[in-house]
Amino acid sequence: MSSGGRPIRVLNVAEKPSVAKAVAGILSQGGGMRVREGRSRFNKIFEFGYTIRGQQCQMLFTSVTGHLMELDFDDRYRKWHSCDPLQLYRAPVVKYVPEDKLDIKRTLEEESKNCQWLVLWLDCDREGENIAFEVVEVCTQANRHLNVWRARFSALIDRDIRESVEALVRPNQLFADAVDVRQEIDLRIGASFTRFQTMLLRDAFHLDFARDNRNVVLSYGPCQFPTLGFIVERYWEIQSHEPEEFWTINCTHNSDEGIATFNWMRGHMFDYTCAVIIYEMCIQEPAATVAKVRQQEKLKYPPHPLSTIELEKRASRYFRISSEQTMKVADDLYQAGFISYPRTETDCFSPRTDLRAIVQEQQGHPVWGSYAQRLLDPGEGLWRNPSGGGHDDKAHPPIHPTKFSSGESRWSQDHHRLYELVVRHFLACVSKPAVGAETTVEVDIAGELFSASGRVILEFAPTTLTLDSGVTRPPTLLSEADLLNSMDKAGIGTDATMHDHIKKLLDRCYATKDSNTRFSPTSLGEALVMGYDDMGYELWKPYLRAMMESDMKLVSTGAKRKAEVLETCLEQMKACFLDVSQSGRSGADEQQAGGDITRRCGVCQESDMVLRRKPDGNFMVGCLGFPQSSFSLCCLKLLATTSFQCRNVVWLPGSLAEAAVTTNTCSICTPDSCFTGPVFMIQFKFRRLEIPHNYNVDHLGCIGGCDDILKQLVEICGTGSRSTSTIPSRAGPTTTSSSNQQRNPRQIACTHCMQYGHSSNVCPSQVSHSSMARSQGVNQQNGDSSVPCETCGSPCFLRTANTANNRGRKFYSCQSQGCNFFVFLKGTKVSSSFIDGIKKPAAYGNLKSKHFSLAPLNCRWEDNLSNNNGGRRAEPANVGRIGRGRGGRSGRAAADTTFVSATGDPVSGRRCYVCGDPSHFANVCPSRGM
Repeated sequence: MSSGGRPIRVLNVAEKPSVAKAVAGILSQGGGMRVREGRSRFNKIFEFGYTIRGQQCQMLFTSVTGHLMELDFDDRYRKWHSCDPLQLYRAPVVKYVPEDKLDIKRTLEEESKNCQWLVLWLDCDREGENIAFEVVEVCTQANRHLNVWRARFSALIDRDIRESVEALVRPNQLFADAVDVRQEIDLRIGASFTRFQTMLLRDAFHLDFARDNRNVVLSYGPCQFPTLGFIVERYWEIQSHEPEEFWTINCTHNSDEGIATFNWMRGHMFDYTCAVIIYEMCIQEPAATVAKVRQQEKLKYPPHPLSTIELEKRASRYFRISSEQTMKVADDLYQAGFISYPRTETDCFSPRTDLRAIVQEQQGHPVWGSYAQRLLDPGEGLWRNPSGGGHDDKAHPPIHPTKFSSGESRWSQDHHRLYELVVRHFLACVSKPAVGAETTVEVDIAGELFSASGRVILEFAPTTLTLDSGVTRPPTLLSEADLLNSMDKAGIGTDATMHDHIKKLLDRCYATKDSNTRFSPTSLGEALVMGYDDMGYELWKPYLRAMMESDMKLVSTGAKRKAEVLETCLEQMKACFLDVSQSGRSGADEQQAGGDITRRCGVCQESDMVLRRKPDGNFMVGCLGFPQSSFSLCCLKLLATTSFQCRNVVWLPGSLAEAAVTTNTCSICTPDSCFTGPVFMIQFKFRRLEIPHNYNVDHLGCIGGCDDILKQLVEICGTGSRSTSTIPSRAGPTTTSSSNQQRNPRQIACTHCMQYGHSSNVCPSQVSHSSMARSQGVNQQNGDSSVPCETCGSPCFLRTANTANNRGRKFYSCQSQGCNFFVFLKGTKVSSSFIDGIKKPAAYGNLKSKHFSLAPLNCRWEDNLSNNNGGRRAEPANVGRIGRGRGGRSGRAAADTTFVSATGDPVSGRRCYVCGDPSHFANVCPSRGM
């Protein structure tokens, strides 16, 4: 309070010049306001009189431009080569006003000296609160008697601004502390990792995207890298996807009202034998009977009130506007007073918000004005108080329109679109759910259920009943909406910073975005992620950062102390950095070290190919120029952006225990066969449990390309180049590395069938026919020949059928109670009474099939190798071939297989989609894969 009736001088500080001008205009009511220049020509000072709580005040309104201060290391640590990056975790940091904002600082110091109050009009989030305390620090150094207040507002409209100035509060120190924690963590982690990886890799490569290679910065950010990780992980999923064929039964019925399509309730099946059997059943009894008619009301519920992340996702999905552009346009609309503050996590309205008043303002719009009128009409019954999504940042309400506009002349198309999106979303969230009706019809054909929606049919004969094949497809690249959703769920960044993290990835050439707003990693981005992943550090995963963000939120609520969170996070990341840097440097020192020479490099024709062992225990043969450090494995992906010396590498089987180059030379790979010198043989020693038992543990082999056994073991065992990773590999199926051999196999999913309880080297789906043939033995008790059951592992004894249809035929049958496994010898047909849990008619055993031997549905043998296998894996005599099941890799039925109907005729109208031949399906097409 002032003495002698003199008005109080109040220094008001906003976050941007435009906000200062807007608030000053609202409070001065456009009259009696004087404008003068400050020290900074962009931050003017507005003066006017105003009454706060009955007290006359002389208001001085100015602004900053975002953060007034920056956090950085002390001068002696700022230069990159001034210290070891590890020291940055303990180096002193200082917060200071940078050179370009000294004029703003001088304005605040000069004006605050003659004022009694300081009112802070910064954005009402944690970042704004931190800026507020930066302003407080500058002003109180000039005048320590200032009475400091905080104005909280969410929209630049008269009602919000006048209410906030009458309800001033004290600034929140805890919010500011949370931002201080984030700034210091990001500075120390980002600087240490950025300096390390830039200095390690920049000198080793020429990066084509940089004009001055010496000034390239390969930056690391605690939020930026997990964001890149989402993009790379999806890219790897796509690259590692192996198409798998499936089969489905389609049913249609033509009537006067049109064509009704019935969907198979099973969806589809990966076992074509099973699909054919069920299809034949339907062909035998094609009459379709209605099993169920279900009519129900369907409600489409309105959306929750609009938050920042949802605004960015919808703008990207509907209008293809980037998150960065969305926030820029939303800021323009906010500062012009048309929408509320656009950075908010809140998706529920306060009971005090006058929602009807907001709708009333939209009644005059030519497009949605009539709907706004109907919403306010009690007779229409359209109004519904919006339901919340459960998020409230306690700072701002959800984004909503604050002023009517039918379209401003200066607006761009993006401004029109975003304003319309905000208005329509608000009108939708205060509306009742949309009501619809749906009729679903289920029909039964030979015990198989099919469904359709929309019409009721009591009984009919299908017009078409076809067995169709399809192929599984990989997921799509992440769209911007998908990426924002992933970041939001994982807690990476805040609503105010997520778009900045995405923009940094694009600016730093770590990722690209196509016209459909879908992201792909660049070779550089993928390389950096792979480099850290190969060392076993999931720094590109969101978990660590999400934990940090959670701790920062606890600081803002007072549940944790600032110093406690800083200490915990930095110690954790320091330990990570120490391991990473030591691994990278030791690898870099060894990069040029020689190895045992196997041959001259056939790619560069300059260096030798040498045998080396990677840190994870796996072997490789690579050019002397090929990177060997754990971190430098990322160079594999830098190929597209670098002019690296050589890229040639041969990955060896992951089941190798030992390998050594010998003095023996290969007689096939001679200098006359594309090699410039002799190719030295390698003595391999494999781990017994990781290779099929018909292969020798010791093998003298050649890496020149002539060694079939080595190639087969690579195919069977994998190379192990990504064996320790939990992500899909681009190189195909992975195998368990030697370091993982002691794990309980029941805790690890088999890489072939994805089931638990066994390891990949003993997977039942991968047992070869030869292993079955070798397993055929004589029962010690009764002298019967036996093979192991593929379902339960019990012995299956050779028996002779005595039924009318199969008298005298030989078959193997499991003796275990409850197991129905059996298989006829070659040329037989299935006679099981139960298939896939469905009882079959007696006539089922007489199904006609040309050149086709049906097999038990729970057996999934496959011949993994082609016929020219040199006699390695002979098909067991008289044992029928078994069709490929789910999880099979390359097994096929015989090329002469023909699918037929129950009458023995080819299926009408069905053709192979590979070659067009009606005599077979694509899964057995001779042209497939050519």
